[in-house]
Order: sequence, then structure tokens, then C-alpha cells
Amino acid sequence: MRKMKKLLAVGLSVVLAGAMLTGCGSKKKSSSKTYKIGILQFAEHSSLDNCRKGFLLGLEEEGIKEGDNLKVTYKNSQADTATDNQIASNYASKKFDMICAIATPSAQSAYNAVSDSDTPVIYTAITSPKLAGFVNDKGENVGNITGTSDLVLAEKQLKLIRQMMPKAKNVGIMYSTSEVNSKAGIEAYEKSAKKYGFKIVTQGVSAAADIPMAADSLVKKVDCITNLTDNTVVSNLQIVLEKANKVKVPVFGSEIEQVKIGCIGCVGIDFVKLGKQTGKMAAKVLKGEKEAKDIKFETFNDGDVYVNQKVADDLGIKVPNDVTKSAKDTFTKIEASK
Repeated sequence: MRKMKKLLAVGLSVVLAGAMLTGCGSKKKSSSKTYKIGILQFAEHSSLDNCRKGFLLGLEEEGIKEGDNLKVTYKNSQADTATDNQIASNYASKKFDMICAIATPSAQSAYNAVSDSDTPVIYTAITSPKLAGFVNDKGENVGNITGTSDLVLAEKQLKLIRQMMPKAKNVGIMYSTSEVNSKAGIEAYEKSAKKYGFKIVTQGVSAAADIPMAADSLVKKVDCITNLTDNTVVSNLQIVLEKANKVKVPVFGSEIEQVKIGCIGCVGIDFVKLGKQTGKMAAKVLKGEKEAKDIKFETFNDGDVYVNQKVADDLGIKVPNDVTKSAKDTFTKIEASK
């Protein structure tokens, strides 16, 4: 009897061990899938670069890591719409598990390229998904697409400008006439301008080559300039800064990197965090938990104050104590543009 019990115990142990090995084996099998993503970025500047960095970090936090179970194809269209469309078409033919589009023009290119397929598109750094054509009047996604919006924190920015420039009246905005995201940004500023006693003065450009002359014109009409997340302008920000500094017109940025390289300050979006937020949304789609079309786009509402004391000193502007106290970071030098 005792021998039989011993045999039963051994047999049960073998069965349990086998079950455990089978369970471990199935878990390894489920995590062995390698996801393939195509990342299409419209321009090469720090804001969008940080979005891409954050996107990959967000995926990694959800167990999808490049070089492990994620293969990434990355291309930058260098702010050329024709190139953007070509890359998007190429991506569509490769049948990736997902396309990540960084900035509005790239998102529109990707959206159009995969319109006849099931390939999901996840976007980031899109100012207005509705104006871009990704969301209808009911707030529903139009197609298998979702992502995050970087709509400028206009009211908070105007409040900062008023604190730092109590006598200012005219706030200038330079924008690319071909970027629908800039239209949404301007509307946000115009909506809040009256509350802080400002008039918004806009200056459109159709190409990067127009920026030097446009900047010369704009600085004569305004007390300061505030940046949007306009890709054409941000990619050529050093030209705007050079023109504005000559006549002592301060330029307020739209995110931290712009303050580091010469803008006086901003209430800005952390684009790494925005990208990370997008990566976590993308992970749900890749894992099959949700379809992109069923996930509402998300907006990054938190903004931090950043100030460049070196720029303020050079322009002869005193930074109020309450601004200094509220700043997440105050820079004492101007970094070289990357």
C-alpha cells in the first residue's frame, strides 16, 4: 500500500511538472511574436525626435522592445510632402503591423496610403485630429487610426507672456500655410488673446525659403513672437531667433528644447511624455486588446514652465519672481541647435 502511494505521488509530480513546462512553453510562444512597425517622421527637429524616443519607450514599458520582439523601420521625409507620400506608399506595401506617423503631414500621408487596408495608423504630435481629417464631428475616428494631440497650451502661454511682458500688446505668430495643425494653433491663441489684452499678428510662409523675409516683416509689427508646433518654422527656428534678437524682440517657444536653444520661455509640452503616451496606446493595438479605430485620440493637457535666464538677460527683460518659482527648469546658457 505504501509503495502504491509512493508511485502515485511520483506520477502526480511528473504530471504537474509536465503541466508547468507546457505552461512555460506556451507563455514563451506567445511572447515570441516579433512586431514590425514603420515610423514615418515629417521633419528632423528636437520636438519630433523626442516624440519618436518617447514612443519607443512607451512600447518598451508594455513589453515590446526594439531588438527583442520589435523591428522598426524609420524614415524621415525632411519636411518634403512628396517624399512623405512616397515613404507612406512604400510602408503600405510592406504590410507592417502598424505605422507610427509623427506630425500631421506624415499622419495624413500614412492615412491615405493604407486607406484600402487594415493596417492601423498611430499618430503623435498632431495639433488637430479633426482638421487633419481623422475625426468626425461626433469625435469618432474616421478609419483605423488614433493617437495623441499636441494642441498648444495657448491660454497658459499668453498668461506667461503677460507676466513677463506687462506692457506688450501685439504677439506675433509665424506659420506654414500648408500645415493644417498651425491653423488650429492660431485659433487657440486668438480665442484666448482678448482675455490677456493681446492682439495676435500672424505671418504665413509657403516654404522655408520665405522665413528670413517673413521674420524681418513680423518683428517690425510685434512686441514678441510665440511659436506653434509648426514643423517648417521650428525646423528653421534659428533664423527667426537671429532676426528677432537683432531688434530685441523676445521669442517664446512651444516646448523645452526651443527654450534651451534661445527662446526666452514657454509653457510647454514634454514631447517625450507625449510619445510615451502614444506608445502605450499602440501597445494595446499590437497586442490585440483594442483596434485603433475604437480608441479615442488623447490630448496632452499638462504643461510646465521653462525659462532661459541667459536670453532674458541678453534682452534686458526681468523675469518676475512668481515665474521663476513656478518654472520647472531655468536655463542659464544657450545650447547649440541640434
